[in-house]
Amino acid sequence: MSSSVFETSVAETLAERIVAVKPGTLPAETARKCEDLLIDVIGLCVTARKEDYVLSAATAFDDGGISTVIGHRRTLSAAGAAFVNGTAAHGQDFDDTFEGGPVHAGAVVVPAVLAASERYNADGAMALLGIAVGTEVLCRLSLVVPKAVHRSGFHPTAVFGALGAAAGVSAALGMPAQEIVDALGIAGSMASGIIEYLAEGAWTKRMHAGWAAQSGIRAALLARAGFIGPRTVFEGVHGLFQAFAHTADGDYDALVGEFGARWVIDALAFKPYPCGTMAQPYIDCARRLGMRGIAPEDVSEIICEVAEGTVHRLWEPLADKQRPPNGYAAKFAVPYLLAFGFVHGGVGLGAFTDDAIADERVLALAAKVKFEIDPENPYPSRFTGHIKATLNDGSVVEERQPHLRGGAQEPLTRKDVVDKFRLNAAHGGWSAAQSEAALKLIERLYQQGRIDLGALRV
Repeated sequence: MSSSVFETSVAETLAERIVAVKPGTLPAETARKCEDLLIDVIGLCVTARKEDYVLSAATAFDDGGISTVIGHRRTLSAAGAAFVNGTAAHGQDFDDTFEGGPVHAGAVVVPAVLAASERYNADGAMALLGIAVGTEVLCRLSLVVPKAVHRSGFHPTAVFGALGAAAGVSAALGMPAQEIVDALGIAGSMASGIIEYLAEGAWTKRMHAGWAAQSGIRAALLARAGFIGPRTVFEGVHGLFQAFAHTADGDYDALVGEFGARWVIDALAFKPYPCGTMAQPYIDCARRLGMRGIAPEDVSEIICEVAEGTVHRLWEPLADKQRPPNGYAAKFAVPYLLAFGFVHGGVGLGAFTDDAIADERVLALAAKVKFEIDPENPYPSRFTGHIKATLNDGSVVEERQPHLRGGAQEPLTRKDVVDKFRLNAAHGGWSAAQSEAALKLIERLYQQGRIDLGALRV
């Protein structure tokens, strides 16, 4: 697409469609998805509130302000609160997923919009609008050149998150179209996030959502103050996609087409397990094998059909994925994860402790897991699972799963989302009374005249 000054840019088209979406006009299903996002993200912030990486993030951002750090008594600037809350929400890898991307939108957009709304007096209806718009932009950006950003060594949630957060905060603050164009352009220079964390299980992926969230706030505020960003941030010869996907030729209609009339976030998925998204159908397959009465010691080999696009993150180096060096690396190691699910009947928050990743029964089974690439795998439009286990007696048993449980084909119910919240809150040290009080606040948050998260400072 040409970046000629005589043509309307992609960002200009997108901004016009964003401002055309008015408070109170969201379809019921979309509004409900945003309610689920609020429940899920706040619960995730609570479950991680005492983790070392969250405490480190909160210590590093020592700027004062009135925005709530969820699960903590202290408050920070809007950018600081968004950073800490986004880091907490994404840190356990238990947050939502958009299957077409894949990207994790809620952990970026919800913290950004809540912190900005609390600081700059946006009401509940505008916060809802901002969360819907920001999440939609982030998810749609991942469809323009699918898989290319990951293949180039970047984390799509981090890269697209800065622009999604900028769009969401801009919408929540009621900014006009030209300021939204500038906010998107500015956020393009803030986008970042390499995936080298995979090498040794470093913490940097955990901060990607938080960094994107605070970047979106800063970009929106700069634009609101008159700072100018490039209007060809998406399609320009030095724009976002050229920089991170190595091509400016993409399906930009996936970003702007029917924006505000068709909401892709209605298909947003909520994870049943706290680990890498593409691993989850394999865990389900492994659980079903275990439920057949097969013992791990009965298995001589497991072969999994996988998507080529997932190999460099979840399957290689194979020896490290069979015996991960630490608990965080284990979240992105399918051989370990499916072995744990097989042996223990599932994968919970306790699967990533030092003791858990040293479980010799799990590691013995993981050592028998190998993969082969399936060229027909539908990734990233759908996440599938497959296990073919050869037993010691020579017999072969097989399990397949055609979709991600918790996604569009098998969504979690509101009760499932609330139950997950209660589980996460308890894991984070909240009492049942604290959890129920928080759920009551969340239930009415989008109806509030002014966003006040003070009740979550515990």
